[in-house]
Amino acid sequence: MSKKITDENGNTYVKKKPFYKRVWVWFIALIVVIIAINVSGGNDDGNTKTSNEKTSKSSNNSSATAQQKAALNSAKTYSSSMHMSKAGIYDQLTSESGDKFSADDAQYAVDNLKADYNKNALKSAETYQKDMDMSVNDIKEQLTSDAGEKFTESEAQYAIDHLSK
Repeated sequence: MSKKITDENGNTYVKKKPFYKRVWVWFIALIVVIIAINVSGGNDDGNTKTSNEKTSKSSNNSSATAQQKAALNSAKTYSSSMHMSKAGIYDQLTSESGDKFSADDAQYAVDNLKADYNKNALKSAETYQKDMDMSVNDIKEQLTSDAGEKFTESEAQYAIDHLSK
C-alpha cells in the first residue's frame, strides 16, 4: 500500500509502491499472458488452406489430439498436392518409410479429410496419360492396383470417363 513519510522539515509525504510491485498489475499481466497463449496456440489451420481444406470444418477436429491434427494436415497435403486415394493416404500416413502415424491417428485423418477422390483419380490419370503415354486400360489398372494408386473401381472409372481423348 502506501507509506507515510515525514521529512526533517515536518512535511508528510505518501510514498507509494512502484506500479510493478502492485498485485493488480501482476494479475492483469497474468491474464494477458494466458490470453496470448490461447490465441497463438489454438488454431493451426492458418491461412494456408487449399481447395480440399476449405471444405473441412475446423470445429470437427476441435477435440482431436495433436497427433490426429498432424495426421489430418499431412493427409490434406497428400490429397491436394499429390492427388492420392484414401487408401494411399492411409498407407502413407502409417508407413515406416512415410509419416509413421499410428493406425488410429491415420484412420482419424482419412475419416475427417474432406477430399474429392474422383478429382484426385482424374488428376493422377491425366498425369499417367500425359507424362507416361499409358493406354486407358493401363491407367485404370494403375489407378486400382494395390501396388499402385489404390483408388476404388468407381473412382478409377470416373477418371477414365473424364480423360481427354
